[in-house]
Amino acid sequence: MTALLDLGRPPAARLPEGSAVLPPPQRPDVQRELVARVDAARPTWARLAHMQLSEQEIGRGRHVDHANANVLRRILGEHGWPDVPLVGHDGSTAAFRLALHADTQPDVQRSAARLMYTAVQRSAASFQQWARLHDRCLLNSGVPQLFGTQYRLGPDGPERQPVRDPGSLDARRADAGLPPAEEALHAFRLRLAADPPTINLTESQ
Repeated sequence: MTALLDLGRPPAARLPEGSAVLPPPQRPDVQRELVARVDAARPTWARLAHMQLSEQEIGRGRHVDHANANVLRRILGEHGWPDVPLVGHDGSTAAFRLALHADTQPDVQRSAARLMYTAVQRSAASFQQWARLHDRCLLNSGVPQLFGTQYRLGPDGPERQPVRDPGSLDARRADAGLPPAEEALHAFRLRLAADPPTINLTESQ
């Protein structure tokens, strides 16, 4: 059904966003590493999205993203997807964000999406986050996205990048726990109206 995964059926179980209290993470050391890397990269991501960096700073930012992707590669190899039981909600969300910004290492990004999908199936990762990462992987592979979570700037603001089978988009989004496409686009435009970024437009990162 796609270039990355056979999605004939959505994952059978999902982890609710902001779910009930869970036991402490099994690997707090991995959790800390993931969260620290995202915290360190976040200011650069924000400035890069608004084209506020010099060429030298952009190069350093790409180097950081590359290094973070290598760390994620190691963690994926040692643990599989860093899911909620392993690293907690914040650690798993940090891993998702590192994967989302691993555009220069598409093999890491695709591996993360595949492993995250299996975690979603056992209710150990967020379906909504996975849908956004999967869409990013598809577009980076030259394939239209599936859930319509990735945007680009058009003359009237953010516009959705190409989507496969647009007629069934809202049904797929509902399966993933995402709001209807036009409702999400409207909310996204309102959120970005005061301070619109220029690149890496992902719904609710």
